[in-house]
Amino acid sequence: MIELRARRFRCGERACSQATFAEQIDGLTFRYGRRSTGLQTVFQRLAVMLAGRAGACLADALAAGVSRSTLLRLIRRLPEPGTLTPRVLGVDEFALRKGHSYGTILIDIETRRPVDLLPDRATSTVAQWLADHPGVEVICRDRSAAYAEAGRLGAPDAIHVADRWHIWKNLAEAVEKTVIRHRALLREPEEPGPVHPVPPLETADPEPCSAAEPRQSGRLSDRVREQHAAVRSLLDQGVGLRPIARRLGLARNTVRRLAHADTADELLVGRWSGRSGILDPYKPYLHQRWSEGCTVARRLFEEVRERGYPGGESVVKKYVHKLRETFPHDNPPRKSPSVRDVTGWITRHPDNLDDDRTQRLKAILARCPELDRTAAHTRAFAELMNNLQGRDLDQWIERVRADDLPALHGFINGLGQDRDAVVAGLSLRYNSGAVEGHNNKIKMLKRQMFGRANFDLLRKRVLLAPRARS
Repeated sequence: MIELRARRFRCGERACSQATFAEQIDGLTFRYGRRSTGLQTVFQRLAVMLAGRAGACLADALAAGVSRSTLLRLIRRLPEPGTLTPRVLGVDEFALRKGHSYGTILIDIETRRPVDLLPDRATSTVAQWLADHPGVEVICRDRSAAYAEAGRLGAPDAIHVADRWHIWKNLAEAVEKTVIRHRALLREPEEPGPVHPVPPLETADPEPCSAAEPRQSGRLSDRVREQHAAVRSLLDQGVGLRPIARRLGLARNTVRRLAHADTADELLVGRWSGRSGILDPYKPYLHQRWSEGCTVARRLFEEVRERGYPGGESVVKKYVHKLRETFPHDNPPRKSPSVRDVTGWITRHPDNLDDDRTQRLKAILARCPELDRTAAHTRAFAELMNNLQGRDLDQWIERVRADDLPALHGFINGLGQDRDAVVAGLSLRYNSGAVEGHNNKIKMLKRQMFGRANFDLLRKRVLLAPRARS
């Protein structure tokens, strides 16, 4: 608690609009302030880092209560940060409302700090900003024609650098189109395996039938015989099932089963010998499907259910498990690689592929010469890009044109429309990684301020946010 005594001054001029004013203490008070300068600064930093609701929760935990709306007003009242013209500028779009409205973010590539946020992605808006901030020497951007035109209008002397990630993405799309054209060759040829004879249906049942002979001795046999005799005796005396259960201390179902059995031997016969199971009528069909290679219990259950099976899936699962133990089936054929799999194998670094995928890719390339040539061109372009050898791009393009690969021809035609930027992107060390990182940060900030992330508020938070320390 700070007790402060300040002087209040009055103006003697009646025409003066400021009739009275109070003395301000440097570093402690400010005009129209209801809190100290230090606490005001803390709230401003909380608002910039955590926005309204999260900042208000932290302030309450620090015993300095403030509302979330007050924190948002503090952000809007902060002075505009000074804008310095960067030498290397990164440009990219971000979604204000995805699919409807977009803005533009400008990043200093060398310091990795945001420079400005523009309310739209129009060519005229970006070109005007570049014209108002002369001195940009390099512009890092994606393959967007709008930003390319804005750079030519606003900064005609700047070098355009196409981002390598976007170039590689375009090449991967061309490779995928080539793989789609030859998807029929992705299936691995079937190799004849050992043929296992299918047992006859009469002998294929894995459940051995026990002899239909009752047990004659043993603790269980003696107890069942005694209980059966007692139940039959009480029934002969006219006692009901419920009183019998109470008198003998047995469950009603047990008494009912003892009452319905004419002799105790019927209760002592093996489970599977005397009665037929609910699955028995469908076992021949299960044996047939098993011999055809269908070993999935769920699929077999659905098939027998369509044929009238009234039981549950667990019975079928248990029987299939016994079939699997008694008649082991050959391993199912390996699933053929998809278009996406093969595209990833071709565009991925060979050291990141395991031995199995490497061998499968070699087999596919051996079956399809066009895919083999596509993979060779892709590896050559990867070396050219990783080693920043943009000067060799023309030679690579000539080699691709010599092959009959329509998808790659479309890719190099697209490179020709923005050739200088592509060559610079494959030669210089600059890239748009920092821009993409800030684009992801904007998504996080928008989620924090969901429903209140107007452009002015979002812009202040992006430009004034403290830089994370490593």
